[in-house]
Amino acid sequence: PPFSDTNEVDVPINTRVGTKRYMAPEVLDETLNKNHFQPYIMADIYSFGLIIWEMARRCITGGIVEEYQLPYYDMVPNDPSFEDMREVVCVKHLRPVVSNRWNSDECLRAILKLMCECWAHNPASRLTALR
Repeated sequence: PPFSDTNEVDVPINTRVGTKRYMAPEVLDETLNKNHFQPYIMADIYSFGLIIWEMARRCITGGIVEEYQLPYYDMVPNDPSFEDMREVVCVKHLRPVVSNRWNSDECLRAILKLMCECWAHNPASRLTALR
């Protein structure tokens, strides 16, 4: 089983698996604590924030909607390398661009707050799954 009685996780050494574009800073810079499960949850919360961004772009307000794009579409190539993503997310601390119109809509403003809490650079600052 992947869990032990000490709340430790038995996973392969390579944690950099999955879609690079959605990887959390701690996965990209290889500082994720691989011995416990909670850091994996916090990395998923970061990825969830990017999915919220994708959905928010497609919300129509005042007859305006952005076209669908992947997170960081304007910052990295279509198939970014780990280094491309590490540079943007970890070194430059960039996040996907937020549309100005989101602040003028009450619902999108709440979603924007949620999204930004999910993609904080520091995992301890991110929204928790239970909150």
